Amino acid sequence: MEIRPLRYFVAVAETGHMTRAAERLGIQQPPLSQAIKALERELGVLLFKRHPRGVALTDAGRQFQAEALRMLQDMDAMRQRMARVASGQAGSLAVGFTSSAAAHRFVPEALRAFRREYPDVELQLSENNAAEITEALAAGRVHCGLLRVPVDRPAGLAFETLLREPVLVAMPSDHRFATARSQRAASRPLPLAKLCEEDLILVRRPGAPGLYAELLALCHAKGLRPRVVAEVERMMTNLNLVAAGVGLSVVPASMTGVHAHAIAYAPLADGGALDAPLTLVSRADEDNLPARRFAALLRGLAAGDAKGRP
Repeated sequence: MEIRPLRYFVAVAETGHMTRAAERLGIQQPPLSQAIKALERELGVLLFKRHPRGVALTDAGRQFQAEALRMLQDMDAMRQRMARVASGQAGSLAVGFTSSAAAHRFVPEALRAFRREYPDVELQLSENNAAEITEALAAGRVHCGLLRVPVDRPAGLAFETLLREPVLVAMPSDHRFATARSQRAASRPLPLAKLCEEDLILVRRPGAPGLYAELLALCHAKGLRPRVVAEVERMMTNLNLVAAGVGLSVVPASMTGVHAHAIAYAPLADGGALDAPLTLVSRADEDNLPARRFAALLRGLAAGDAKGRP
């Protein structure tokens, strides 16, 4: 059933007169009368009783009036919702993030800012490793992702570095390096050569690029042979193993404080250009307006954050 006959019907029902209803609708009276008769034939009921002074609703007409008003109200509400979707004020936004990205204060601050500005957008948040987020983006399961160093760069995806931060060495709090540091200046960096003498835990897929691949490349460039005892897929697993005394690792500085009772953190000497970026991944041809607005908000906040740093 079309919407226009419903509006015609409601106008006639409210005015009780074909001519006055036609004037309200801005059409001629004959086409209006024909449309009402066509609607009655379609429904198989008489909606109006005709009399010399106008028309009156039948019992079926009164019941249909309630249904017609509800349908028109629903249609108007749908149009308003779709207008908000079209402007990016409503809809849904699926964001994937790694645990190390989520640990950076920037990410929860950005999510709160987005919720304040776009309260009618439904946020769908999921946590995965960098490879799974990239795959989900390429497959269209999420709209954007926040991770550290990309492990793959499929065609059609855009990668933007929002922020950078230093990396720290994470070690069990009872490790000899940690106890020695407590007796000296706590800010003294740990030499890369010393790190390579210890059991190391890495967060990566074997053979894939990323922060830990860069760490290994740096070690090899300096003639060092790190002793890798475990490779895991998530940063929190990494830190759980460090807390359990399995080995040492290198993590973004924003992870400081995780398992503070069991892990000590120290700067890394000889780190060169090794750092931990915060990377936004999105589809180059993204047509989801909330995703585009979220990306724009992230860029703006990141630019302000960079300016605010000493």
